[in-house]
Amino acid sequence: MKIGTAMRFLPGTGSLKVFEAAGRQLNFTRAAQELNVTPAAVSHQIKEFEDQLGLRLIERTSRSMRLTEAGHILHAAVGEALGGLNRALVRMDKSRDTARLRVSASTSVAAKWLVPRLDDYMKLNPSVEVQLDVSDRVRDFERDDIDVAIRFGNGNYPGARADRLFDNTIFPVCSPALLASKKPLKHPRDLLQHRLIHVEWSGQGITWPNWRMWMLAAGVSDYVEAGGLYLDNSGLALQAAVDGQGVALGDSSLVSDDLAAGRLVQPFALTIKGPPQFAYYIISPAETQDDALIKSFREWILAEAARTPLVK
Repeated sequence: MKIGTAMRFLPGTGSLKVFEAAGRQLNFTRAAQELNVTPAAVSHQIKEFEDQLGLRLIERTSRSMRLTEAGHILHAAVGEALGGLNRALVRMDKSRDTARLRVSASTSVAAKWLVPRLDDYMKLNPSVEVQLDVSDRVRDFERDDIDVAIRFGNGNYPGARADRLFDNTIFPVCSPALLASKKPLKHPRDLLQHRLIHVEWSGQGITWPNWRMWMLAAGVSDYVEAGGLYLDNSGLALQAAVDGQGVALGDSSLVSDDLAAGRLVQPFALTIKGPPQFAYYIISPAETQDDALIKSFREWILAEAARTPLVK
């Protein structure tokens, strides 16, 4: 005996998350990066989903992707359903006796500044469970269940409160052992005899200070960028310098602990500034900025930033 309409196949939340990300990004590579899987896995999951439903959801060509009519209908419903589930889970989580704070931070600032200080915060707040999401990818506060984020940018975060943490000062750093080696570092030109560690970053219309810019400021006009170690992460570059693999350009906020501990030294007093509007910011959604836990964490972070000794 049938009552009403038979329920069609309903996929698991894993498949729904893949479809939601692929339909929103309209790019399997970007969806894969967001989900921490391979593009092939996304493509396979979407095809399997379509086969199970007996419907084409995404039209794919060699150059573009678009949702079909059925895809648009289902994508809107999936987004609403996942959003509702996530909000319910957040409410359930907040009803626990233990307070939970989920913090997202980019890799470099997490490794070189935040993590070394988190133990102090947790000692001051033993009842708070801190979950740290370390990622350089864009995070959505609601979709990714993030309470607070520390990100590098221009401070323009619509719908969110953003408090600037540090001013940016850039200068060469190296290990004490390298400074004491047979190749002296008495003049900026001496850097040409050493391996330089590079991190090139451009975005939002600006280029972050690099060795070419610092050399020009130091009067080394014949510097030619050739060879060296190229990395895509400031934290890795600074660790390579600590390990004696070369000389890196350090941002004052990220090298403060290593300088204080003697793991790195500053061979030259010359510093250059980054674009003035760009910095690390602590960000929280406007609607939750006054939540007691979020507010107390923000105040703690700002106090820690103010106490961080920075090279001017």
